[in-house]
Amino acid sequence: MIIAKSLNKIYKNGTLENHVLKDIDVEIQKGEFVAIIGKSGAGKSTLLYQLSLLDHPSSGEIIIDDVAIQKLSSTERTFFRLTNLGYVFQDYALLPELTAAENIMVPLLMQGYSRSKAHSNALKALMDVDLAGKDNSLPSQLSGGEKQRVAIARAIAHSPKILFADEPTANLDSKTSETVLDTFKKLHKDGQTIVMITHESDYAKKAQRIITIDDGKIVKRGKK
Repeated sequence: MIIAKSLNKIYKNGTLENHVLKDIDVEIQKGEFVAIIGKSGAGKSTLLYQLSLLDHPSSGEIIIDDVAIQKLSSTERTFFRLTNLGYVFQDYALLPELTAAENIMVPLLMQGYSRSKAHSNALKALMDVDLAGKDNSLPSQLSGGEKQRVAIARAIAHSPKILFADEPTANLDSKTSETVLDTFKKLHKDGQTIVMITHESDYAKKAQRIITIDDGKIVKRGKK
């Protein structure tokens, strides 16, 4: 599902260069649940941003579902990202004035879904994350774990080929984190490809495979 070859990411500030990713090679199979772990500053979030097309590598090649990303125009890349990938971040990123269902519907409407189809997809996605009946709740009426599960529902409502999660439990207590991780495990069991960043090794063990990154290089990969 994902092939990345010789990925490098260099941030420049005047004459100074920060080489964050160093010739990284990664392959992720369809249907895998992969956790990427590493200490703060190791480059794990930067790697996720390259693989998820939220940023451009300084050099290297990324192929997603047999599509060579570097050959896409900016418009094609944006459309590919919007229609094929899903994202979950640590801060939920829910619009406070919209209900749970409406938050999920926003990206679907942006993709051209009819309002009725977007609404039915939103209800199904809420059911998939065990939040049936919360469709009319505002974010202020939801717990932290429920907000994150709404964010997950929003990410999966268009049936993305890959779900990317960047520290999805960072703002949650341990019990709530377990609930969110159980949601990921359920989605994985149903065939969803998931790539998750976490600094918690215990949470990474919930994944099918763990990739460890240190100082911009992959230092360990394999089964948990």
